[in-house]
Amino acid sequence: MSPFPRNQWYVAAYAHEVGRELFTRTVCGESVLLWRTEAGEVAAMADRCIHRRFPLSETPSRLVGDSVVCGYHGFTYGANGVCTAVPGQARVPRTARLNTYPVKEQDSFVWVWIGERDKADETLIPRSPWLDSPRYTTVCGMEPLAARYGLLVDNLLDLSHETYLHGGYIGTPEVAETPITTEVDEAAGVVHVSRHMDDAECPPFYAKSTGITGRITRWQDIEYHAPCLYLLHSRIAPVGAPGPNADGSDLHAFHVEVVYAITPETEHSTHDFWAVARDFALEDQEVSDFLRENNRTVVLQDVAALDKLEQVIASESAGAQELSINIDTGGLAARRLLKRLTEAGSEARGTNERQSLAVS
Repeated sequence: MSPFPRNQWYVAAYAHEVGRELFTRTVCGESVLLWRTEAGEVAAMADRCIHRRFPLSETPSRLVGDSVVCGYHGFTYGANGVCTAVPGQARVPRTARLNTYPVKEQDSFVWVWIGERDKADETLIPRSPWLDSPRYTTVCGMEPLAARYGLLVDNLLDLSHETYLHGGYIGTPEVAETPITTEVDEAAGVVHVSRHMDDAECPPFYAKSTGITGRITRWQDIEYHAPCLYLLHSRIAPVGAPGPNADGSDLHAFHVEVVYAITPETEHSTHDFWAVARDFALEDQEVSDFLRENNRTVVLQDVAALDKLEQVIASESAGAQELSINIDTGGLAARRLLKRLTEAGSEARGTNERQSLAVS
């Protein structure tokens, strides 16, 4: 069985990473070549020449107009993956083509579809509209994780670890002390986890960015869209400030939207895309620099912990036990959704392979 859900959209890159230089990223074990055509459209294809498998992202491979020229033997491909020229002969074999991937730019991300092309429905891509909204200012980054993607999902759905792992940055005692509520939309594949703290210490992450000097009301409302996108809606306000209005306006609070795109690289490594969008101090570069540096520090603390956890799990004997408690309800629900998606993708792949063998 595949270790990842297939027939899914995954983030391959930020839009600003993809330009007129050949760029590669491995998604679910597949090396994907990304580049922009002269018209600015993103092309996504297999990063292996069909001839001798030389990576097209490696120099001296290059772009010539809207064609990719392999730096090993000169095989040339259009944006549709079809080979248009080979060395030493005029006839191009009809099977000389690369696999291409459905691709969509949305909300500052470049999404690619990993799976059966005819099932690639762009309406299934979860949204994170704050990332390119003029009403928000965003800082972002990506860190490589030497651990399976499920460990990052567990980590993000149980924020009680902030108290212990991220003390001095984002964690305070109230995060671990406050109970959570969990709801699961099985049909949509979304897990909701909420923690509302009515009177909490203001961690440096928010004190220095908002200017709040006293205690705060702090809300953490999570949406996890399995398998690939995590949204944390954070509301911060001084204790005693009015709450949101009936029409949804919330003038007395600061709002931070934290977004993680969780992209499996291999069975035991992950691309950890992170972004922090805020609706205050929009033009303040010092606030942007502070949030970028601090959030990256928090992410790297997670990376160090999860890399170590991956080593521990990989060394365990089969059947090793773990204990779960109330704070794990969101993570356990996410595990069930991921298991279901992974099994469904594997069944579909197996059926297609059997049909292919029968035809041949």
